[in-house]
Amino acid sequence: MRTLVRYGYAPFMLLAINGTGIAIVAAGGAKLWLLTLLLLAIAASFAAERVLPYREEWNTPRDDDRRDAAHAAVNETLTLACVAALPVLTAVASIDGVWPHGWPFVLQVLAAVLVADLGITLVHLASHRVPALWRLHAVHHSVTRAYGFNGLMKHPLHQTLETAGGVAPLVLLGLPTSVAYALALCVAVQLLLQHSNVDYRVGRLRAVLALNQAHRFHHLKWAGIGDVNFGLFTLIWDHLLGTYTYDPNRRFDSGDLGMAAKPHYPNGYLAQLAEPFRPSGACAADERASRRVRQDVRPPDQQPRVADARRVDP
Repeated sequence: MRTLVRYGYAPFMLLAINGTGIAIVAAGGAKLWLLTLLLLAIAASFAAERVLPYREEWNTPRDDDRRDAAHAAVNETLTLACVAALPVLTAVASIDGVWPHGWPFVLQVLAAVLVADLGITLVHLASHRVPALWRLHAVHHSVTRAYGFNGLMKHPLHQTLETAGGVAPLVLLGLPTSVAYALALCVAVQLLLQHSNVDYRVGRLRAVLALNQAHRFHHLKWAGIGDVNFGLFTLIWDHLLGTYTYDPNRRFDSGDLGMAAKPHYPNGYLAQLAEPFRPSGACAADERASRRVRQDVRPPDQQPRVADARRVDP
C-alpha cells in the first residue's frame, strides 16, 4: 500500500481526478459531479497522508483543522462565484475570435492551465515583494505543518487577487465557462497536492511540476530563503525568472516552516482575516524591530536569494 501511494497518488490526483472532471465537463455533465470529485480528492489526500506521511507529526491538528476548513469553504465559494460571473466578464472584456474553440477540450483546459499558471505565479512573486500584498499573503505562510488543506488556506482577499491574476488574461482571450469549471477543479487538486504531507515521488518531473517536493522550499520561514518556487501548476516560470531551487538531500520539519520574524501569528480564522489590517500585521515596522531575531534564526549557510517585502532595511 505504501508503494502504491508513493508512486500512484500523484498520477491518481493529476490524471484520474482531473481527467474525470475534464471528461464530465466536456460531455456536458452536471457540475455537481465536480464537487463530488473535489470531495474525493480531499478524502484521498487525507487517506494518503495517513498511509505514507512525509512527517507523522504533521497529521496531528494544532488547533488549526477547523480554521483551515473555514478557509477552504470560503475560498472555494469565491472560486465558484468567479466562474459564475465569467459569462458576464467575457461578454464585456473578451476579444472575439481569439479563444481556440476548435481545439480538443482537454487541450483547451491545458492551455488555460498554462496561462493561469503564469498570472498566478507573477501575483505570488509580487506578494513576496510588495508590503501591502505580503500582509495578505502572510496568512498562508503562518502554517507550521504542511498538509493538503494548507493549499486552500488563504486570506480571501489574496485568493481573489491571485484568481484575478490567473483569470484576467483568460477573460480577455474569451475563456469558455466550461473550461473555467474544469480549471477550477484542477486548481483545487493542485493545491492539495502541492501542500500534501505525503512522501510521494514523481521522478524528474519534480523539476517541472510544482508539487510538494519543491514547494516545501517555498515555505521555509527565513526572509529571502523561502522566496523560491512560486509556480502553482508548473515550475517553468520559476526557471525563467531565476527563482527555482531544489536540494534532494534537504529534509523539513516544523521548525523550518512559518515566519521567523512573526512566530506568533494569530491562529484563529477571524483573527487571520483581521490581522493584515492591524499594525501588528505590517511587514515593515515590526520587521525592523525583529531584524535581530531574523538574523539569529537564519541558518548560517543560507543567504537570501531574492529581495522581498519581509526584508526591510533600517
